[in-house]
Amino acid sequence: MTPKTFETRCLRLPAVTKVVQWEGTYVFKVGGKMFALGGGFAARSGGYMFKVSSMAYALLIEHGLARPAPYLARAKWVQLVGNNALPDAELTAYLAQAHALIAAKLTRKSRKVLGLD
Repeated sequence: MTPKTFETRCLRLPAVTKVVQWEGTYVFKVGGKMFALGGGFAARSGGYMFKVSSMAYALLIEHGLARPAPYLARAKWVQLVGNNALPDAELTAYLAQAHALIAAKLTRKSRKVLGLD
């Protein structure tokens, strides 16, 4: 997936904002909480980074498609071994799951304000 497509897929999700932080890294957030990273630091150190479930974390690492994300592995984030490690459709599904995992942790009030409930 190209960086532009990655950005487009992230921004299509509900209530997403994009901030440039950490050496030009694109940080995609929902409710002020990040769910995916691309470009900048992420690009220089490997591939895209995003939040995953515990099962997806083990699966992606076990199959050699991703590694624990630097500084974020404790929170079950992965970094793809390359931007094309997954087919576009599969990566799009993982991004939607990352968004959902983070959105679920927001307060009920925050989700309502953002139009997520």
